[in-house]
This record gives sequence, C-alpha cells and structure tokens, in this order.
Amino acid sequence: MVDKGRTDKVKGKAKEVTGKATGDREQELEGKLEQARGEAKKIRGKAQEQVERDTRSARRDRG
Repeated sequence: MVDKGRTDKVKGKAKEVTGKATGDREQELEGKLEQARGEAKKIRGKAQEQVERDTRSARRDRG
C-alpha cells in the first residue's frame, strides 16, 4: 500500500516547524492544514482500498 498523503504530511510538518522557528504563525498554521490534508488523503486511500477488496470478495462469492 502506498501511503497516500505522505508528501503533504512531510511538507506540512516542514512548514509548521519553519513557522514556529521564525515566529510566522500563518506559515505554522498552513503547515498544520497541509498535514491534515495529508492525513485525510491517507484515510481516503485506505477506504478506497477496502472497498476494492470488498468488491473483489463479493464477486468471488457470487461465483
């Protein structure tokens, strides 16, 4: 499984840390938002994979 959203999470963390270090609250918040976006992509990807597995399983069960 590819960790969908990983890039967003890593970039977001970098922005957050940079924002904290420089006192740039807006950049810090942008980083947190980007991390949340990455987490949402990850959850969506896992849900899609589960649907695909369930669909394949249902097709096999029907014969």
